Amino acid sequence: MAKRRLPSPEHADTLSLKALRSLVTGLLERAEQAEARLGKLEAENAALREENAELRLENTRLKVENQLLRDEIARLKSLPPRPPFRPSGMDKATDIKSGDRQVGKKKPRGPKLDMERVSREEVLRAIVPVGSRFKGYRSFVVRDLVLRAELVRYQRECWVTPDGKTVLAPLPAGIMGGFGVHLRRLCLMLHAQGQVTTGRLTTLLNDIGIDISKRQVVRLLTKGLDGFIAEDAAVLHAGLVSSSYITVDDTGARHAHSNFYTTQIGSEHFTVFRTTKSKSRLNFLSLLRGNYRDYVLSDAAFDYLEGRRADPGLAARLHSFEPQRFCNEVPFLEHLASKGVEIFDRQGIGLLTEAGLWGCIRYHGLVGDMVIISDDAGQFRIGNHALCWVHCERLLQKLMPAKAKEVRSVTLVRDLVWRFYKALKVWKQRPSPRAIPAFRRRFDRIFTLHTGYDALDALLVRLHRRKAELLRVLERPEIPLNTNASENDLRTFVTKRKISGGTMSRDGRIARDTMLGLMKTCQKLGLSFYHYLGDRLGVRGNVISPLAGLITAKA
Repeated sequence: MAKRRLPSPEHADTLSLKALRSLVTGLLERAEQAEARLGKLEAENAALREENAELRLENTRLKVENQLLRDEIARLKSLPPRPPFRPSGMDKATDIKSGDRQVGKKKPRGPKLDMERVSREEVLRAIVPVGSRFKGYRSFVVRDLVLRAELVRYQRECWVTPDGKTVLAPLPAGIMGGFGVHLRRLCLMLHAQGQVTTGRLTTLLNDIGIDISKRQVVRLLTKGLDGFIAEDAAVLHAGLVSSSYITVDDTGARHAHSNFYTTQIGSEHFTVFRTTKSKSRLNFLSLLRGNYRDYVLSDAAFDYLEGRRADPGLAARLHSFEPQRFCNEVPFLEHLASKGVEIFDRQGIGLLTEAGLWGCIRYHGLVGDMVIISDDAGQFRIGNHALCWVHCERLLQKLMPAKAKEVRSVTLVRDLVWRFYKALKVWKQRPSPRAIPAFRRRFDRIFTLHTGYDALDALLVRLHRRKAELLRVLERPEIPLNTNASENDLRTFVTKRKISGGTMSRDGRIARDTMLGLMKTCQKLGLSFYHYLGDRLGVRGNVISPLAGLITAKA
């Protein structure tokens, strides 16, 4: 049936009454049809939205299930689980642009700086025709490296004294097991700084012409390191005494087929690594104690107990007017037992042990007013503590909103946090006490928002409770806003773990931590790790001052 054609409404004044009624009726029918189509489209749109929400929820569920499966695979392979989120780009995105910085003189290129260190000169002759005129020389500098194997026979004088004793001329310093200091320095540098495995190092040395076994290479890398171990301990002591802040972090490690943990402690001028069985707060306090092994019950220890909400009656029984110092753990536990403390109560004795360690740390002048910056791991939350902003922003990134409104809320809050973080970085360059109240008010406005997204609102409340630790930089402008330095230091250790796996012996574990820590410390102090090894092993040449003294001087 052909569709009826309505008269044009543009000429309604010329139409009859019947035509006008027909026009109005047709327009009403079209309006009803359009309304019906609109209702149908709205119903389809609502169905699509509902289906989209279900797909978002299903996608979130699949992401979580996929991450759980990845974590299970990592657990079966004895690997650390991979985090379910990408690294935060907040720090790089809020950096000051190069155009905003004062541009100084451009640094000259490196190869031109070593022209004065020419070791030898050679004159190259040219073949020229008869009658040519000599016009002097044109210099061309070549940088080269010579690796060759040497087998040195030392003829040691042997004497017999009048009383019958035999005197044998001593060997040069640094010789170990028939191998010289230059070989040992090369092995230590390639293994620690070059991340070369012992197997490849053995192959490399044999190809050069050194007849050496893998077992002997391991001995060169792990034995006779007492001087390095002592200097590494001195570095930690100097850093804890002189630095105004430290950043800390930890990562998984394998030792003797078991799961261990490596803790990084460092600042702008030093880095140390310590691998232990546990990563508890008790373990972290024992690391901050350094080489000291005593326990001290002092005012600092009882303040620690009060901050951890220990039993006031128990603290009163242990309190005394003078600090009580115990040389090691045995007399400390005996003292606690004599005061009626149940030393086999793991939780109660753990808190008292932490207090004794904290008292020891403060008794020996360690930490002091130092700020400890961490990623909010519970074991690091001691003393004057500050939180890493990048890790806090990652908590926002880890949220999995299911609705478009929730996505917009998360995006809005992250943008506000990024802007606030950028403002803090600008303020750090020129701290102004007058701006501090404005920063605190702005922080409150951001972290007291109510978005209607329950997970986001709960996270904002949680972060607002940590206001003092997140805004610690307003009191101490010299501290960093993040723990990126710790993560960069640990990346060296993680690379080592991926390439070489774990350690088996105690000597190997200590050697790995010691050499990686000294290598990172040399880098921060602007020293050559190769020259440092040579000086400590007795090679004549560059003289490197004790690292602990350099750290103290720079601090």
